[in-house]
Amino acid sequence: MAVNVRTIFSALKTLKPLNAPNLIPKKKQGFLLCKMSSESSSLTHCITLPSKQSEPVHIFAAPGVSSSEFWSAIDSSLFKQWLHNLQTENGILANGRMTLKEVLIQGVDMFGKRIGFLKFKAEIIDKETGNKVPGIVFARGPAVAVLILLESEGETYAVLTEQARVPMGRIILELPAGMLDDDQGDLVGTAVREVEEETGINLNVEDMIDLTAFLDFSTGCTVFPSPGGCDEEISIFLYRGSVDKEIITHLQGKETGLREHGELIKVRVVPYKNLWRTTADCKVLVAVALLEMAKKEGLLPSLTT
Repeated sequence: MAVNVRTIFSALKTLKPLNAPNLIPKKKQGFLLCKMSSESSSLTHCITLPSKQSEPVHIFAAPGVSSSEFWSAIDSSLFKQWLHNLQTENGILANGRMTLKEVLIQGVDMFGKRIGFLKFKAEIIDKETGNKVPGIVFARGPAVAVLILLESEGETYAVLTEQARVPMGRIILELPAGMLDDDQGDLVGTAVREVEEETGINLNVEDMIDLTAFLDFSTGCTVFPSPGGCDEEISIFLYRGSVDKEIITHLQGKETGLREHGELIKVRVVPYKNLWRTTADCKVLVAVALLEMAKKEGLLPSLTT
């Protein structure tokens, strides 16, 4: 099969954290800084969104959140993207019926020098009823996943990974996938990198097909696996290739992953015809649905060996 690795990382742009409290109010990255306090017992901050200049938003730190974590959270790409989403055409604040009153930063998990996971609670009020909208947010940002289909001796196989998923308490079969973690902005390159890390398969960037790009533009051309509590949005790609049967045999049960990062991964290969009932991983099921509908409407390019 094709073997021309191109490792490219991608993610939302990460900005430098704010330096110190008591800054002079000024515009910064889409919102107005108002006032702040850096006392460890009562970390607070205030912003004004461009579309809501008369409605200041107060940001607080929950007990246990350090000063550095608090300011890093406020200046993180995860939080800034969430604020941006609120104000887009389809955003919660777009029609003026709702207002964001305050945000409580509850938890920050660092991945090295950057924020990997961010937990906060937003108080958003419906102005007509005065009721609060459920606002607990687990922010982890965008991700990519790849459906790899390999044809061999008249059979099409899908390549999955078997991983221990602690939140579920289970061993899960799923698509090779990963979070975006730098500022290059190349989804395809990140997808190729994740496939190589998790399966050992080297793919050509040019052979990747973005299945989520077939969605209507109003969707953002990504899928939301759990929008009731998480901001994650996933771009799903397709790779198709033809290989000798020895490749299928070699992949089955292969141990991969970044062991130093705790990734204990095994590769599993299953016939595509059985894929939709093999796992409950939503990435797999969405990929199958997108692929079958794209095939039905004749949107896929011809497969070249």
